[in-house]
Amino acid sequence: MGFFEYLYFMNVPEGKKIYFASDNHLGAPTQAASRPREKKFVAWLDSIKDDAAAIFLLGDLFDFWFEYKTVVPRGFTRTLGKLAEITDAGIPVYFFVGNHDLWMNGYFEEELNIPVYHHPKDFIFNGKTFFIGHGDGLGPGDKGYKRMKKVFTNPFSKWLFRWLHPDWGMKLAQYLSVKNKLISGDEDARFLGAENEWLAEYSKRKLSENYRDYFVFGHRHLPLEIKLDGTSTYFNLGDWISYYTYGVFDGTTFELKTFESK
Repeated sequence: MGFFEYLYFMNVPEGKKIYFASDNHLGAPTQAASRPREKKFVAWLDSIKDDAAAIFLLGDLFDFWFEYKTVVPRGFTRTLGKLAEITDAGIPVYFFVGNHDLWMNGYFEEELNIPVYHHPKDFIFNGKTFFIGHGDGLGPGDKGYKRMKKVFTNPFSKWLFRWLHPDWGMKLAQYLSVKNKLISGDEDARFLGAENEWLAEYSKRKLSENYRDYFVFGHRHLPLEIKLDGTSTYFNLGDWISYYTYGVFDGTTFELKTFESK
């Protein structure tokens, strides 16, 4: 199969835009503490729904998420309800799992009609090529996390965790997610210089295989725009903890913006 057979195509109608957001970490450090951030995010979703051709959420929407067969984490009602409203209105939403919400197993697809991706994907919007993903475990370094991710995504590990009572399982996971910097990635939220940005280096390597106009990731918690070879650009979306930044593609160009709630 050729390269372009793997791509997802979408034409952006005139007057419409494609929106991107990442790293909300809802529930951290507590449900109550994250609620103002959740309300701000829902306000942003409200503000874009009229001209959104599609919305891409690039992971770590939740600080922890695990789906038992008949149980999902308590809370996040405003966010889930707004996403349901948006997809019910016919606006497609796409979700890429992050390192905090990688244990998704059908709830978003079945309840919200939102496709969930566990790996980066290629898209073409109005002739512009995009490589989109959360960004965890990609590029050089980060070996400790890469080993840990193999454990977390192992079917046996998920099977063992499922045997914990949800109250105990959620409490343990939330403690580790907030306290353990190796999991939460807090130590990575520093600009390393363009030459040391490992997702930019990863993008350069992918660029040598096939050209993309834009590489769009989350995970780094920093709003970044780094020019790569030629006219290609790497963007990191920042987060909804410190920056409240998001990406928008108007059919011609991609840019980062900051949401200023009223």
